Amino acid sequence: MASVMDSVDQRTQLAGHNRLELLLFKLNGRQRFGINVFKIQEVVHCPPLTQIPHSHSVVRGVATMRGKTIPVIDLGMAIGRAPVEDLSNSFMIVAEYNRSTQGFLVAGVERIVNLNWGDILPPPKGSGKDSYLTAVTRFENELIEIIDVEKVLAEVCNAPTEVSQALTENIEEKIRQQHVLVVDDSNVARNQVKRTLEQIGVECSLANNGRGALALLREWADNNDPRLEHLAVVVSDIEMPEMDGYTLTTEIRKDERFTHLYIMLHTSLSGTFNNAMVVKVGANKFIPKFKPDELAGAVVDRIKAFVEEKGY
Repeated sequence: MASVMDSVDQRTQLAGHNRLELLLFKLNGRQRFGINVFKIQEVVHCPPLTQIPHSHSVVRGVATMRGKTIPVIDLGMAIGRAPVEDLSNSFMIVAEYNRSTQGFLVAGVERIVNLNWGDILPPPKGSGKDSYLTAVTRFENELIEIIDVEKVLAEVCNAPTEVSQALTENIEEKIRQQHVLVVDDSNVARNQVKRTLEQIGVECSLANNGRGALALLREWADNNDPRLEHLAVVVSDIEMPEMDGYTLTTEIRKDERFTHLYIMLHTSLSGTFNNAMVVKVGANKFIPKFKPDELAGAVVDRIKAFVEEKGY
C-alpha cells in the first residue's frame, strides 16, 4: 500500500482546479468509502495497539508511529457500524485533521481515484442531521460515501468550543452590526463556526458548499441586500461538494461586485501548501481548524479593519 502513497506530494497540482483524489476503502461489508488524499500521511497494515483505560469506546488503542503516539479510531464503530474484527488483516489510515494526527482503522483499502468536485454531491435528502455523511459520489456505477470525519472527531475528542472571556468582552456595537458568511459542508463544522461568532455577538449566514455560497452572494447583489454591504468576511472551508473553497474564491474574484470581499479559508487541511494556494487563488488568509479563540480573534480583527475602511 505504501506505493499508492508515493506520489501524494505531487497530487497538490489538482487543487485550485476543482479536483481532488480520493482513497477508497471499506469498513465491514461491501460499501466503499472515500477520504481526500490530501489528508493522508500514510497507509499501513494495522500495527500493534496498546489499550488505553477509560478511552472513548471507538478508540481501539494507540499506536506508535516513528516515535509518535497516535490514537486509533475504529471508523466503522464511530459511525454506528460493526467494529473491525481481524486486526491482523486490517489497515490504518494515518491522517491529519484539525491540527492533530490520528489513525483510522478500516477493514481494507483499494485505490486512489481522480475526481472533479462537481461530481461530489451533498448527501441524499432525508439523510438527517444525525447522518455521518458529508458527501457522496459515484464510481464504477457504485455509490461512494464520504464520511463527515469532523463530526466523528467532535464526538470522540470533545474539542473545546468556548471562546475565552478576554475575547468576548468589550466588543463594540459597530463590530456586532457587521455580517459574516460561513461556508462549510460539515454540519458540525458550520455550527462550530456559528457558535464561535455568536459568542462575539456577530450574526452570520450559512451555506453548505461553494456553489450555494456563490448563488447567495449573487442573490444579495441582485437585490441590494444590506447583508452584502455589511459583509466583513467570508469564512470558507476548502473541501466541499460541487464547488471547493479554492474555486469559490476564484469565482468571487471574477465578479466585480465581489472583488473587495475578504476571504478567510478555514479548513482541516493544513501545511505550507495551503498558504501558497491562498495567494494563488486570491484569498486573504488561511486558518487551520479548529481553535475558537484563533478564529474569533481573526474575525474580530478583520471586522475592525472593515469598519475602519467603511468609516462606520
